[in-house]
Amino acid sequence: MTIVHYFCEKIFGKTITNLQMQNKIPDIIQTVPLLNYVLLASILFIIGIVGVLIRRNAIIIFMSIELMLNAVNLLLITFSSYRADPAGQVFVFFIMAVAAAEVAVGLAIIVMIYRNIRSIDVGLLDKLKW
Repeated sequence: MTIVHYFCEKIFGKTITNLQMQNKIPDIIQTVPLLNYVLLASILFIIGIVGVLIRRNAIIIFMSIELMLNAVNLLLITFSSYRADPAGQVFVFFIMAVAAAEVAVGLAIIVMIYRNIRSIDVGLLDKLKW
């Protein structure tokens, strides 16, 4: 039994195979085509990539990374709902926990950078260069 099967059984009270056998896609999910979710997630992910590559502000870079993680979460939940499989939703739970830890550590690093150089511009971070 994998960790996903274990958590699905603990959270939902059913095994993944029982949930797949029901194969019930919610009606609200059926009204919006799968392609629309994929396009929305792709647009969000591209905006996040552009934000990481172009912007110089550390806070904007962290926000762009969070946007990319949320685009992946949207796809995981969409495919999980379309297949009536809760495994994707369990993965989203773990991704959100890791993202919360990343935000806490990232903001602590940004505060320390601001205290040292009085700016959060990543272009000014050349102290670690030889």
